[in-house]
Amino acid sequence: MLSKSARLLAIVGLAALFSFARPSPALAQAYLGSNLRSFAVLAGTTVTCAGASTVTGDVGVSPGNAIGGFPAPCTDVGTLRTPPSSDPAQADLTTAYTTLAGLSCAATVGPNLAGLTLTQGVYCVSAAASNLTGTLILDAQGNPNAVFVFKMSSTLITSPASTVSLVNGANACGVQWQVGSSATIDTGTTFVGNILALTNISMNPGANLTGRALARNAAVTMSANNVSFAACGATGGAGGAPPSFPPPGVPTLPQIGEWALLVVLLGSGVYLVSRRTRATSGH
Repeated sequence: MLSKSARLLAIVGLAALFSFARPSPALAQAYLGSNLRSFAVLAGTTVTCAGASTVTGDVGVSPGNAIGGFPAPCTDVGTLRTPPSSDPAQADLTTAYTTLAGLSCAATVGPNLAGLTLTQGVYCVSAAASNLTGTLILDAQGNPNAVFVFKMSSTLITSPASTVSLVNGANACGVQWQVGSSATIDTGTTFVGNILALTNISMNPGANLTGRALARNAAVTMSANNVSFAACGATGGAGGAPPSFPPPGVPTLPQIGEWALLVVLLGSGVYLVSRRTRATSGH
């Protein structure tokens, strides 16, 4: 009969195995909802575009009906949509925003994210005059399914020429920004991820976004920008991209660390079982 210690280690080892199992990339970004994923830009009141911009993905507004600047001077590589106020994409956006807002944070960072290198997880960020004045590095540590969630307590504001840099396999559509009020992406900023803002999203001249600009209650304004989720990664298009979120409130380990821990747990269990067996045989 196994000792209590061996049984406990076996249970812990199995629990670790299940908790480390990775979701399939095919489940990518299900939280956005099927009606929302085709949008690169979605606003509640108006979408306004000035100065040669290119948007890859659908552009829409609901419950408002005003889209300005298309087909010139701005180009939409997708579909312009002014659906009725009951459009299910806005309902999906509300659900997605609420899903992000409900995640527990593993850490509080910032409010200025410049100079930080972060691994996947859920982060709380307080309001500031600028949340990004330089370069933020997001390190996937070799895991293409890494997810980074930033919960902005109020605004999301970048300074001119700031950058979000992805390293070691990070996927732009694995980055989520839940913004408690409005987002301003300033001149020359290179930004990545899905921006889900409660009110407005403003992109100043020369700012570029690999991801989506999704505003629940107010406007999205653009000026000489590129917005696209097509370059998010191998599965980054409208059909999805990376996985479900990391466990709320729990910093995730690098993949190699996960397997090392699992091997230690299971190896300890095997050792105790064999030791118990030898002790029993000796009697």
